[in-house]
Amino acid sequence: MMEYSDRHCRYLWRLISKNAWVYTEMVVSGAILHGNRPRFLDFHRKEHPIALQIGGSNPQELAECAKIAEQWGYDEVNLNCGCPSDRVQNNQIGAILMRDSALVAECVAAMKAACDIPVTVKHRIGVDELDQFEHMAKFVETVADSGCETFIVHARKAWLQGLSPKENREVPPLNYPAVYELKQLFPQLEIILNGGLCSLEDCQESLKHVDGVMVGREAYSNPFLLREVDEKLYQSPKRHLTREEVFACYLDYCREEVEQGTKIHHLSKHVLGLFNGLPGARQFRRYISENVHKPGASVETLWQAFGLLGQHEQQQARSAK
Repeated sequence: MMEYSDRHCRYLWRLISKNAWVYTEMVVSGAILHGNRPRFLDFHRKEHPIALQIGGSNPQELAECAKIAEQWGYDEVNLNCGCPSDRVQNNQIGAILMRDSALVAECVAAMKAACDIPVTVKHRIGVDELDQFEHMAKFVETVADSGCETFIVHARKAWLQGLSPKENREVPPLNYPAVYELKQLFPQLEIILNGGLCSLEDCQESLKHVDGVMVGREAYSNPFLLREVDEKLYQSPKRHLTREEVFACYLDYCREEVEQGTKIHHLSKHVLGLFNGLPGARQFRRYISENVHKPGASVETLWQAFGLLGQHEQQQARSAK
């Protein structure tokens, strides 16, 4: 979710669900230690509960990052052991770490010693030729012995050579039963399923076997997927904002951000999928894409795009739940 789940995207998600945890895009440890921290770490107070996802493999550096994450106000720090991109491989970050469970355990132990917030791990079911269930189970066992209690499992293996990051999200087949079996093997651990979940019904079915679910790309391309999460997964009182209400609230946020210097095109991309499934949604997306980079583009540009949905479609947007 790098370059997708930024703070603006997370604010939009939080408008729709008040309870679901939100995770940052992966931030490499070097950027936290030596880069512009406010740029990488700042978030809106309404985003809680929020987890910082970190890429790294140096225990001392990760420990310092975990300490900073807690000081910055994050509720959880997550070590990424699942990203398959070439850039992170070359720095011994991401899915390649599944080859060295002892190092990951050392990293987690150092992070836990440095902070009091939960330290969790996100990983794949396998990497390259190490794709047997026994390898994943040994990885989890080793890392759990260092104090990690929560594992977020992307139910695909990663091919580090031969597949692009995009292909690694789609080509290796999903294997939910392997994640379900992992939960059975380690009932004391919190096992969260990730990968290919496209509906609330999919999530509810998986929750019969695991402790939680994580939705990424589908929540980005169709954020209104989250509209019933609080009610059906968290047993919270029914609270259904319409798409138009979500859109209006997000545009209020956009106005505040633009006044502080944020470019409108950094804000607009996150609402492109908000009206998916409604007539006129394609015209809505096209208008934003074609006009948001033009001189003079503003929040009003987004309202103009909304107007293309038409009166009938706008009424649907107001009442769609």
